[in-house]
Amino acid sequence: MTEFETRTLDTTGATIRYDVRSGPTAGGGAGEPALLLVGSPMDAAGFATLASHFTDRTVVTYDPRGAGRSVRTDGAAETLPEEHADDLRRVIEDLGAGSVDMFASSGGAVNALALVTRHPDLVRTLVAHEPPAAPVLPDREAALAICADIHATYLRDGTGPAMAKFISIVSRKGPFPDNWADEPAPDPAAFGLPTDDDGSRDDPLLGQNMRGCTSYQPDFSALRAASTRIVVAAGMESEGEFCARAATEIAAGLGTELVVFPSDHGGYLGGKYGQHGAPAEFAQTLHEVLDTAH
Repeated sequence: MTEFETRTLDTTGATIRYDVRSGPTAGGGAGEPALLLVGSPMDAAGFATLASHFTDRTVVTYDPRGAGRSVRTDGAAETLPEEHADDLRRVIEDLGAGSVDMFASSGGAVNALALVTRHPDLVRTLVAHEPPAAPVLPDREAALAICADIHATYLRDGTGPAMAKFISIVSRKGPFPDNWADEPAPDPAAFGLPTDDDGSRDDPLLGQNMRGCTSYQPDFSALRAASTRIVVAAGMESEGEFCARAATEIAAGLGTELVVFPSDHGGYLGGKYGQHGAPAEFAQTLHEVLDTAH
């Protein structure tokens, strides 16, 4: 059995909760740093399957501010990657175990890039998996406008219509056209989403992170100069999609090769949220990347 401890940390504007897993062979003389598995706005629950494949070291997962068990106390409507990065800094420092390895996916990868930009000494190896940073794309203006439209749709019409647009854009292959606004809006019912607005506006993806995350511009000069080894990755089945295209551009901006992982954007998922990736194969690839990093 893997031991599981939940810790609470008060940060600026939020109370963060994170979990520390110490597997049966963790710390068995290998001297490997702790491994942080980071998403955003996905919380720690989404990494349960992937964490189970890393019993050789301490694994840390957390709930980003405003998601899961981590409660915002500042009343702010939106969150910037720099705020998430500061939360990650505090979690790593609270661990008190020195620098860590980090696998960060989606918005978590954006936040991790912001962390390494400011505090490269805290992260030995970062595997940034499909960060949705629109400014790096050739079609950046359309991509940013679409993300802003999803946020506006959420505020105006609620979760169903906004999530339908979100699903449509993240799964779309190829660049976004300049005339994207002329395309008909997707039907929420076609995705099994609600068509009625329940009035809530507390969704961490659509409300808090949609614009701040996707509009993040990586500081390539700082990242190239960082002591952290940065590995940018994308799923094999994600080729041509928004997040994978951004990953390709970020790898090019860093002067590194894109590493291809099995499956898709959620390839590490083992049934959580009804999504099945290829978690065993995904974990094996992550093991190989981390083992060859130093």
